[in-house]
Amino acid sequence: MNFTRWSARLPGTQRRAAARAEHTVSPDRRGDGSVPAARSEQLTDDMPRVPAVDELPVRDVLDRVPALVALVHGPDHRVAYVNDAYTAAFGVRPVGEPAREALPELDELGLLPLLDQVLRSSKSRTVKSRKTPGGRSYTFTCTPVDASDDKDGGVLVFAVDVTDHAEAAERLRASERGQRETAVTLQRSLLPQELEEPDDLRIAATYQPGGTEAAVGGDWYDVITLGGGRTALVIGDVMGRGVRAAAVMGQLRTAVRAYARLDLPPHEVLQLLDGLAAEIDANQIATCVYAVHDPNEGRLVYASAGHLPILVRDDSGIVLRADEPTGPPLGTGGWMHASGSVPLGPGSTAVLYTDGLVERRDQDLDEGIAALSRALAGATGTPQVVCDRLVRSAGVTADHDDDVAVLVLQHPARTGHDSDLFRNAALELLGGVEAAPRARAFASGVLTSWRFPTELHDLGVLAASELVANSLQHGTPPMRLRLRRTDRRLIVEVTDGDDHLPRRRRAEPADEAGRGIAIVATIASSWGSRRTPGGGKAVWCEFALPRRTA
Repeated sequence: MNFTRWSARLPGTQRRAAARAEHTVSPDRRGDGSVPAARSEQLTDDMPRVPAVDELPVRDVLDRVPALVALVHGPDHRVAYVNDAYTAAFGVRPVGEPAREALPELDELGLLPLLDQVLRSSKSRTVKSRKTPGGRSYTFTCTPVDASDDKDGGVLVFAVDVTDHAEAAERLRASERGQRETAVTLQRSLLPQELEEPDDLRIAATYQPGGTEAAVGGDWYDVITLGGGRTALVIGDVMGRGVRAAAVMGQLRTAVRAYARLDLPPHEVLQLLDGLAAEIDANQIATCVYAVHDPNEGRLVYASAGHLPILVRDDSGIVLRADEPTGPPLGTGGWMHASGSVPLGPGSTAVLYTDGLVERRDQDLDEGIAALSRALAGATGTPQVVCDRLVRSAGVTADHDDDVAVLVLQHPARTGHDSDLFRNAALELLGGVEAAPRARAFASGVLTSWRFPTELHDLGVLAASELVANSLQHGTPPMRLRLRRTDRRLIVEVTDGDDHLPRRRRAEPADEAGRGIAIVATIASSWGSRRTPGGGKAVWCEFALPRRTA
């Protein structure tokens, strides 16, 4: 093959020739005093002539280029030339042989179809950072070379060694993967490893981090048993990604568990959490929903700090959306949060979730919530089954671009034998000192009808007597004694109209009072007190029931 004829077709040759023609000095302008003319005369008269680029020996130039150069021609890409760098990288290549046999490295890299495409389209193509069998990485540029009258067209293959760049990029990707794995590990370690199991609720949750291209976020959830049969449920989302968001999430979750032990109304918990969020990081935005379920009331009382609404499906399949009240995200300060409520009776299912489940770039947020409501309306089964169905219906996959957290709770409707294991009995305490013996008689009759063992019966009556006596001495009407049993515990609760909470203290030998709460705390598995909505307080204690044998 006449290589000299191909030299004019090499990339850039025609462009350089046109540039030279544009700047060439015409003979009729020589000597008119212009700088180009003077320079031309000086070059001609005083300096040796410099050869033009197209007069240089092209093969010698290409042999000295550090990049890999190969020239193929014809439909089967027969080898016309390879430079010394190409030979040093892949060995001697026979000229005149088809590329499939003569250049196996291009075949292994999948570049032969690219040569066909370049030859057909007469357009250059580039593939970046292809790793060769020898371990080096190259970026290949394939440029069409025009055909002469008697020869087929060809392709100039130009490869630049980018091994150092590829290795640096891989180290960066490995570092990013390591950071993401660290954040995911931190995130999962800060989430509850096992959900607490309330007596009256069945609960399931799932957390799925964003895809591999996105750093993990700060989605979180928790279930906290408050005692007295009540359960707190919380879900939140710390904006941002990475270890920082996960760390802030962990601090907020720990704080929620601490505040929950105070058994405060939901809006007061959020008020405390709002101040803490501002101290942790004033620039970090976080949303949260804190809700409390009381089986005696059959409602879910909640407060929201900029979070998405809770969805509740009742026993007839109708989905309710708890929209109000909703305050700003945590950390903003200056806002008085308020509590709302939504029915959650037997047979109902509630869903708490983060925005990754319903928010999409191509649709409005309300559309995503509406789609989730439709999916919830048709989702039946256990909480875990409902949870999985909601995630699938939202199109959440392993490469989803945002974190997703979902918390599903069911208040099952119990029938048959199960209904006998969940009982309630209440007595309004009217009158004066005669209310105490009446409360003892009531507790004894109820516990006898529930067929409790003698020891547990006596402890329950004693606890009811002490709590009623404490309420009669320190509380105000209205007063009520409530007994509740589940499949795992007996709960004794007394409410009155005074909001001063009792505390356990050591009574001196000469004291005539002050031992009631100490006695209750000693005989019961646990005890506590809380203020009730509208004023007043509730004091309760629990006794663990003997495990049933199969």
